[in-house]
Amino acid sequence: MLTPVTDADGAPFWRYAAQGELRVQACTDCGEPRFPPRPCCPHCQSFASEWRRMSGRGRIWSYVVPHPPLLPDYAAQAPYNVILVELAEAPRIRMVGNLVSGPGAPLNSLSPDRVRIGARVQVVFDGDGLPQWVLERP
Repeated sequence: MLTPVTDADGAPFWRYAAQGELRVQACTDCGEPRFPPRPCCPHCQSFASEWRRMSGRGRIWSYVVPHPPLLPDYAAQAPYNVILVELAEAPRIRMVGNLVSGPGAPLNSLSPDRVRIGARVQVVFDGDGLPQWVLERP
């Protein structure tokens, strides 16, 4: 598995994720949430920010199903999905992840034909704090 490269701006995201919380950076001056994390608000240019907890609910905005040739660590799991999730509380924020059958499940644990644009999803975290997504139950 590839591990995320963290920097000063993104490190809090990964600390919260390791605790099972999905948080996004938000400007404390104009209130606009932003992702990926960065030092300056793209809306008002303020450097003041905080980390807001999200519900972890969203919907699939787009997806792809990679097939080999891939990086060696991923080729054995192909085909698998990579989804782009629009967050419920912050629809302008979209996060990349995988739709899986449950927390910590392998990338290929859900058949690619189960992925649908617009499907409602909920964040879960694997054992290393990596956000993944599961289909929301009705």
